[in-house]
Amino acid sequence: MRILPLLLLVPALCTSVHPALCASPEMTPTLRSMIDAAANKVLADTGVPSAAVGIVIDGKIVLTTAYGDARLSPSLKATGAMAYPVGSISKQFTASAVLLLQQDGKLTLDDTVSKFFPELTRANEVTIRELLSHTSGYEDYAPQDYTIPEWTKPTRPIDVVHKWAEKPLDFDPGTQWQYSNTNFVLAALIVEKASGMPFAEFLKTRVLEPAGIKDALNLNVDQAKVKPTGYMRNALGPLRPAILEAPGWYFGDGDLAMPVASLLTWDITLMNRSVLAPKSYDDFFADVRLKDGKPTGYGLGVDVRVRNGHREIEHSGEVGGFVAENVVLPDDRIAIAVLTNQEASSAASQIAKAITPMLLPSRAAAVDEGGADAQAKIILQGLAMGQINRALFTDDCNFYFSQEAIDDFKSSLSPLGKITEVTQRSKELRGGMTFRAFTVKFGEKTVTLTIYTQADGKLEQFLIEP
Repeated sequence: MRILPLLLLVPALCTSVHPALCASPEMTPTLRSMIDAAANKVLADTGVPSAAVGIVIDGKIVLTTAYGDARLSPSLKATGAMAYPVGSISKQFTASAVLLLQQDGKLTLDDTVSKFFPELTRANEVTIRELLSHTSGYEDYAPQDYTIPEWTKPTRPIDVVHKWAEKPLDFDPGTQWQYSNTNFVLAALIVEKASGMPFAEFLKTRVLEPAGIKDALNLNVDQAKVKPTGYMRNALGPLRPAILEAPGWYFGDGDLAMPVASLLTWDITLMNRSVLAPKSYDDFFADVRLKDGKPTGYGLGVDVRVRNGHREIEHSGEVGGFVAENVVLPDDRIAIAVLTNQEASSAASQIAKAITPMLLPSRAAAVDEGGADAQAKIILQGLAMGQINRALFTDDCNFYFSQEAIDDFKSSLSPLGKITEVTQRSKELRGGMTFRAFTVKFGEKTVTLTIYTQADGKLEQFLIEP
């Protein structure tokens, strides 16, 4: 429903619903240890109780696991099989339902709202595409990152729409982008009218089940089946149980909960374009433009962007006590899903952001301008803990990184503390490779890092000098 912007304990055992995935050749012990360290560090730094983490590499689920406590008292350890609310990630499922109805000939994205709800404000001007891209002008009924009193009482989605979509618009349709949950409640009601089916039934039979998802929960009726407890903090105070919104406040905008493996299963359908028709996926992921031609960076229920040369489909989500993050790199066939149980926290996005560079080895695009600094920092953080992902390096560089070299990197870098800055200061071609020199700051200490990168993205050299 609500949305947050994209921003060490004993490692947990793999709890995938497919245990063999733990031994996948793509999930090396070194990579796994780096993922464990990153997730546990974010939980330790933020104090968020738990995170379920799932990863897709080469279009296959290679890891589903969890860290921390799904419930603090009585204690319940988190597992990768637990269903967590995914909040506004639900919106892309609603968008898929609308696109299926367009395929069925029941509506079009350019139909106006007046075809279904003529009583709403300027319904003859606002299109369904504008609802799904947050360019309609309808006011958001749920911008808060905590549970307000109204949300503790059951309601009806139609009442929500009549209250907020009968107000004057915040802007003329199609002229601005402004996030609004009201848009997707209205979109779900349109799905009901156009299909002649309850929204939850249409979503289950036409979207979830065809995608291979059979264990998703509907928070309007299944709240008791959600095992993790959602938490909140007052300022920097202790964790306290949060209030999950009452039935009726979830409808097309944030009504789903599911295990992390199920969300990854959905991500794979986005990569494979396997549930909808090709034209529907083109509409789904197109960057919607305003009437003046400016891009919004948003498709239909998803953020769309290119980051460091990689096309990305992303969305976060929040409901009372829970925050989720979902990142799909369709061209790389990589996905990262993170589900957490504390509201108003950036832990889910922090974990996803930390893991993403680890999954892009041996690709020249991963070390382009803007990406080289991040890659170098990730490798240095691993070496400071005595860990190395050998898939990043050539045979020559792996020979250099003997156990003695790794021990020396750990013993000399670890005492320097946290890396505060990695800055590329020069770049040139030599020997068929790209040479880069970086300044690396650890608090008070500054060192030089030199790297040679081959055309395939593998590192031939990674040396630290005073």
